[in-house]
Amino acid sequence: MSASDDTAGFVAAQWTRVTGVGVDPHEYRRVTDGLASVADWGPAFLRTGREHLERAEDAGSSLSAGTHLLAAARWFHSATLAPYAEAARAAAAADDALGRALALLEPGARRVSGEGFTGWLRVPPAGRDGRDGRDGDAVGTVIVVPGLDSAKEEFLDLASALLARGLAVFAMDGPGQGVLAASSVLVPEYEEVVGRVVDALGVPRVGLVGLSLGGYFAARAAALEPRVAAAATVSGPFRLDWDELPPPVQDMVVRRTGGVDAAREFARHVDLAGLAPRITAPLLVVDGGQDVIPGVTNGEPLARSAPRGTHLSVPHGDHLLGNARPDWLPRLADHLAHTLTGA
Repeated sequence: MSASDDTAGFVAAQWTRVTGVGVDPHEYRRVTDGLASVADWGPAFLRTGREHLERAEDAGSSLSAGTHLLAAARWFHSATLAPYAEAARAAAAADDALGRALALLEPGARRVSGEGFTGWLRVPPAGRDGRDGRDGDAVGTVIVVPGLDSAKEEFLDLASALLARGLAVFAMDGPGQGVLAASSVLVPEYEEVVGRVVDALGVPRVGLVGLSLGGYFAARAAALEPRVAAAATVSGPFRLDWDELPPPVQDMVVRRTGGVDAAREFARHVDLAGLAPRITAPLLVVDGGQDVIPGVTNGEPLARSAPRGTHLSVPHGDHLLGNARPDWLPRLADHLAHTLTGA
């Protein structure tokens, strides 16, 4: 297979994920059509993000400027999805662009950071009246947990769906994720991170939604952190078998954990068999039928073992189900809203 074939395959494989992030599909095609190799992905996406920053500077309104800044954040984050020496710089640029966008579009949003986490607490539209957003008019608070190579900038559509249902949303990066990937490594004990987040938010209980590896983090936290009152996972692993994982996935785990031995030890911890029965909160587990990764057990055993678990399998869904959002996103958002409000 030629390098151009490899590049075309990578571009095709990332299509639903990147467009699911919110990148314009036509702009995606224009940018990726010019790639000679996968190594060109990061620089091209970083360059496109900077073009949106320039548009934001020249925008005629704060709404237009904020929209361009959100686009820049999406492009900068997407730059990190291929091996890229400047990934840390791209993640920092995504973080900065998101913060600048929210300052213009949602003045009620506030940065919340602590040991091993950082993110943005966003409040529903009715609560954007100058109050601090911790209570406001939100009917509950949901923490959005990213995965192995995702970040808080990736799931803005999920945040919008939750905000529209009156929920406050804390989109976070944890250890080894997003803007924190350059200064920390992944840890399996994510329930400790979630506990510190809940303390910092000052709320009595939360909902959790985890995506990809974040599904494991969310399920583990739901089993061990009593303040988790509702949970959902999307394409989350029930168990990992290190020896069967594809080399690109192994390489990413090695980079995010700090070495081969650490990666193997981390993968050994990703096993929810003993924890699933301890998840007492209502749990929705979403899987795509086309999401088949060697060495990864999907979420069906998690839903079956959790006392209040429900499994939603979308036959045509891929990893993160970016090609099937209408089939699961409204249901997941309703699940969290109904559970947290008691409706």
